Amino acid sequence: MIALRTAIITLFLVLSSIAVYGQSTILEAVAMPGDGIYTLLRRHGLNPSEHLQKFVEINKDRFGKDNGLIVGKTYNLPESVTSTDNTTVTSDNTRVAAGDSKTRTDLTAEPAKVSARVLEIPLFGEKYSKVEVKSTKLQGAVYYLSSGHGGPDPGAVGKYGSNDLAEDEYAYDVTIRLARVLVEQGATVYMIVQDADDGIRDEGVLKMDRDEIVYPNKKIPLNHSARLRQRTEAVNGLYLKHKGAYQRMLAIHVDSRSESQNIDVFFYHHENSKDGEQLAKNIHQTFTNKYRRYQPYRDYSGNVTQRSSLYVIKYSHPPTVFIELGNIRNVKDQRRFVIADNRQALANWIYEGLLSDYTNKKQKAGH
Repeated sequence: MIALRTAIITLFLVLSSIAVYGQSTILEAVAMPGDGIYTLLRRHGLNPSEHLQKFVEINKDRFGKDNGLIVGKTYNLPESVTSTDNTTVTSDNTRVAAGDSKTRTDLTAEPAKVSARVLEIPLFGEKYSKVEVKSTKLQGAVYYLSSGHGGPDPGAVGKYGSNDLAEDEYAYDVTIRLARVLVEQGATVYMIVQDADDGIRDEGVLKMDRDEIVYPNKKIPLNHSARLRQRTEAVNGLYLKHKGAYQRMLAIHVDSRSESQNIDVFFYHHENSKDGEQLAKNIHQTFTNKYRRYQPYRDYSGNVTQRSSLYVIKYSHPPTVFIELGNIRNVKDQRRFVIADNRQALANWIYEGLLSDYTNKKQKAGH
């Protein structure tokens, strides 16, 4: 199970006031059973490291034991000032300005200037569609994110009480959360598998559906080989468009093994791809460090291995890493998926590995 400082408790918010896009607004949120401050801030696009102190200041005398949130009590969120200028972001030849009503289901946001404070990306869902560009740490980096299966193929399915957990839904939620974090840091991101109806979801049991498409707007075929070929061709076409740029591909999946087998996140790369191998090692090192910090009394068993026979690794032009997030049939691994904070932790940790890889690459290039 992925551990977080806030993973023990879960927060549900009922908004009593609505943020006005392009304005300075203080939100009020009612805490329901029960989460912590970190999750509250993150769900409203606020970085806890930047806004925690202010949150505590404006809500003093409203906390319970150990500064915990009190169920049913209303809390103010720190003011977040979004841009009201006309800074634009190009999205597949569509200019989307602050306050513009244009929307798209594809995620192809180009690197934005930091002054373009807020982007509107409907694919993330209503709650998460407004994305603050916090830095240019990943400006110049291009990422292709492909969650496993989708459309007519749910992938692996595990039983969780009376519910079914589908691989494609949980792989997608982690992938789209990762996409949002990457956009926040100035990267160019392509969601290869997309579901315009889902967005980022905070439920434990994610509803299964079959309406996913492949970029830019292609129906996913039933045939397994055709599905793999379709998404690989989409990536390779975009790769030519960004020739010369730092480009990386991630295929994110959930494994299915014996119910008794608890596994950690592990990574595959092509045997002849030094860049793919290094990327996998950087993400793996991040996970190793996180487990050492959050679960110091057990070893992290995830590993990096060659798996050149996997179609997307073999035929994708960018350096590619294939990630298995865990065993969807194992009770312990299921906690890694059904808790939204844990899915966000997976996305955050993958991002940190990607950032490390990109930063190291730039340093070696003398930038």
